[in-house]
Amino acid sequence: MNINMKPIAYVRNSRETIEDDNWGEIVSSIELADGYTEQSLLGIEDFSHVEVIFYFDKVKDDNIEIDARHPRNNKAYPKVGIFAQRGKNRPNKIGLTTVELIRREGKKIYVKGLDAINETPILDLKPVMKEFTQLWEIKQPLWVSDLMKNYWV
Repeated sequence: MNINMKPIAYVRNSRETIEDDNWGEIVSSIELADGYTEQSLLGIEDFSHVEVIFYFDKVKDDNIEIDARHPRNNKAYPKVGIFAQRGKNRPNKIGLTTVELIRREGKKIYVKGLDAINETPILDLKPVMKEFTQLWEIKQPLWVSDLMKNYWV
């Protein structure tokens, strides 16, 4: 099986190097790639949060982990499998972060709390709907509740 994906957008922010901490206050723009129009984002501004799926393109293949390890290589932490942590050296180099949506401007959205460095390729964007999570008080338009009322029945 061959899976082909192309970036739908790219991150623009002040972070140029891979770092483990201090992402909470980072504001990033996510700008749609060529071939996408602002119509692709129409209505996204009605949501408070967005899930961002991205590709760790700067991770070298030699650094990929498939077994257990100490998170951040810190022996004070228990050894856990790569799928029991959110490290960047994952087999498929995929990252997922839920971010606060600040605003939309044409082909760009501005988000807070995205832990991806400048020019990171974005694979997909999904609005957070409270029917998919109960972790936050989620802002969303009224139609979503009606649309999702039988989803988990």
